[in-house]
Amino acid sequence: MITTRFAPSPTGKLHLGHAYAAKVAYDLANKEESRFVVRFEDIDYTRVRPEFYQDILDDLAWLGLSWDGEPWRQKDRLKHYAKALEQLKEMGVVYPCYCTRREVEEELTHLAQAPQGPEGPLYPGTCRGLKNPPRDREPAWRLDSKKAASLIGSLSFQDQIHGNIKVVPGLLGDVILARKDIGTSYHLAVVVDDAAQKITHVTRGEDLLPSTHIHRVLQNLLGLPEPQYLHHELVTDQSGERLSKRNEAQAIASLRKKGLSAEEVKKMAHPDFYTPPHQSSP
Repeated sequence: MITTRFAPSPTGKLHLGHAYAAKVAYDLANKEESRFVVRFEDIDYTRVRPEFYQDILDDLAWLGLSWDGEPWRQKDRLKHYAKALEQLKEMGVVYPCYCTRREVEEELTHLAQAPQGPEGPLYPGTCRGLKNPPRDREPAWRLDSKKAASLIGSLSFQDQIHGNIKVVPGLLGDVILARKDIGTSYHLAVVVDDAAQKITHVTRGEDLLPSTHIHRVLQNLLGLPEPQYLHHELVTDQSGERLSKRNEAQAIASLRKKGLSAEEVKKMAHPDFYTPPHQSSP
């Protein structure tokens, strides 16, 4: 049975890019004995707004994308992420990091050759092997990518668009797996929840392709199943920039208010989603 998910953050209104992402996941699961679920990625509580939970569901329903079961909220699952973090601590593949963002930036400026990843400079490993940690700070927890690589051996993942991709454990460096303020991170939470919801196919934007390297590492370390992946193209504006929640004009709610139909909005998100009126919807 195919199970896919759409996992928005309730930090703003859905835009055309979200409509595209949700429809990709929905269509993949739009078969008999398949499931499409919704999960709210709301661990970053400082940016979450309560009204956006229902606004997101209203937009999905208006687009004709019905989901199975009650939507999950990550903020209700913190104990599960904590348990996974403890497992990683016992394996010795994470370490406490006391650096502030400013301290990391300052250290990078002093390095002749700062480590680089696909998303910019990487954490230089300041706290890895730290002998005398400060007592007046709570730590974040980072993945020791070199230690993890030594344990997992050779890994890969299969993407329906990009093919078979070999995992590079250190692609994003020693990423944070548990922030000091919330006790988890996107990387850890999404891996734990995909396994818990029995997601068989992870669909998301191609901007998250580098993150999948980390997710495969975590799946292997935690003994979690490997889903198939589909990293699709991003919806961009006329200048070629990816859409953001700040772009109110491309928000689904704004387009609804202008009188556009759901089919017209889906066509704006991607022409292939358009179903002529004389044909039945998929």
